[in-house]
Amino acid sequence: KKLEGTRNNDHPVELKRNTMSDQDYVVLETSMGSIAIELYDKHAPKTCKNFKELARTGYYDNVVFHRIIKDFMIQGGDPTGTGRGGDSIYGKKFEDELSKELKHTGAGILSMANSGPNTNGSQFFITLGPTPWLDGKHTIFGRVSRGMQVVKRIGNVGTDGNDRPLEEVKILKASVSKAEME
Repeated sequence: KKLEGTRNNDHPVELKRNTMSDQDYVVLETSMGSIAIELYDKHAPKTCKNFKELARTGYYDNVVFHRIIKDFMIQGGDPTGTGRGGDSIYGKKFEDELSKELKHTGAGILSMANSGPNTNGSQFFITLGPTPWLDGKHTIFGRVSRGMQVVKRIGNVGTDGNDRPLEEVKILKASVSKAEME
């Protein structure tokens, strides 16, 4: 849920968590700003558990966005930075959790990167626009709830011929929260 502010006379606004919510967010503090991601636990419980545990244990800390394609997506989650690495909490790879209800309809959709059916590990991508050709091929498990401007800035970083960023863009810290941004 959103953070709710309260004002005490002339004191600054204090942000409080809505403790009634069971909604989990993962906050990615990147070298270009913070991104809050709302997770779709009901549609992709195994994928969300994997992402939360990897974030909670520091797996994504200091990991680069190794692939950026303007107007398409930003990809990260590979601790080797090559696009060929990364394990899940379940071992090497785990199965897709595809939902007909969820589609790659616009910017800010969080999906698992894979190398074919049922090859999910730790890598993920965030869309920069509609990508309907990915529907039914990649597990959608969340959306950017805050920080879309940061995602857009990352998407505008210059790249080489292999879609690798010319300047390092990194997840400094990933954390799990009941609030969008803390």
